[in-house]
Amino acid sequence: MSELDGFSSIPNSPNSREMKTLFGPCSAESEVQLLTTAREIAQKFPNNIFRAGVWKPRSRPGAFEGAGDIALSWMQQVREETGMDIITEVATPKHVEAILKAGFKHVWIGARTTVNPFSVQDLADAFKGEDIHIYVKNPINPDVGLWVGACERFQRAGISKVFAIHRGFQSFESSPYRNAPRWELMIDFKTQLPNVPVICDASHISGTPELISSVAQKALDLDCDGLMIETHINPQVALTDARQQITPDELGKIIGQLVQRNSDSSSEGFHRKLLELRSRVDSIDDAIIQSLIARKRLVEEIGVYKKANHVTILQIRRWEEILMRQLQNANKSQLNTEFIKRLYELIHEESIRIQTNQFAENLDVNNIN
Repeated sequence: MSELDGFSSIPNSPNSREMKTLFGPCSAESEVQLLTTAREIAQKFPNNIFRAGVWKPRSRPGAFEGAGDIALSWMQQVREETGMDIITEVATPKHVEAILKAGFKHVWIGARTTVNPFSVQDLADAFKGEDIHIYVKNPINPDVGLWVGACERFQRAGISKVFAIHRGFQSFESSPYRNAPRWELMIDFKTQLPNVPVICDASHISGTPELISSVAQKALDLDCDGLMIETHINPQVALTDARQQITPDELGKIIGQLVQRNSDSSSEGFHRKLLELRSRVDSIDDAIIQSLIARKRLVEEIGVYKKANHVTILQIRRWEEILMRQLQNANKSQLNTEFIKRLYELIHEESIRIQTNQFAENLDVNNIN
């Protein structure tokens, strides 16, 4: 297997860095569907890893759950004919046994599996000692600890080639996305496991072809190491996730418009200017902390005064005045008002906590009437 397997070039990149690509249909439906799709993808991205779900976890029984074991031979045909490596999802030790027998070198762990540490550990034990690339999707719920923990279980089983897949998180809030990207959680993951490459599953975040391009570009701008995009020869008749899949031609157009930027620069002038700007940011951050310290001291003084005069901690009108004033200031300064609202909600929550602790000091529950 070539060291370039899974790495594709982006035409508009101002650098030689390549990204890892996992393109292919949501599920393996038929031999003809797989081979036709694979041939067209291989023409555009010969180093791609061809993805397709052999076994598909569905919410309710009776839905199409993948073609099963017979599709393993179809995937092998894809590899033999196109030269692309192949990848599918595994969820049980039985799946592991089957894909190892079929010669797979790449597998992904689905979001429904990642959420269960027992299932992940079973898979880690089944893969122990194998030369395999394992891609771990984030859990459905926004729990970075579960995501990190799943990757660590495979690493502790001796698997050195562990990757993460950011596929977004389930949310009950109104959103244009199928799964909220919650990029801050992906950044948190990268902070905790900086040596684990992150692939963005733009299809599952988007849920619709119209959003794939912007999600993919955002992922690259945030230094993701590659993309997973569901690609089907005829999405309209796809048996799973028909609404979010795109054709190989549409895939080529999307990738052709992406720009992959450098994660760093060798320019001495760039580093000098960046150092200067970062130094100024550091100074502002220090000033923010000092302001928060000064505010905390005033809140403590207010708490003592309220307690001495038997006044309640929560003063809702005062809180509304603070929030309204700061939102108006944010709007005038073209700051994101939602960000300022969340920031001051956290500040107010901390103020309530500080004063609550003050009120609880020296409280003798036996003297409460």
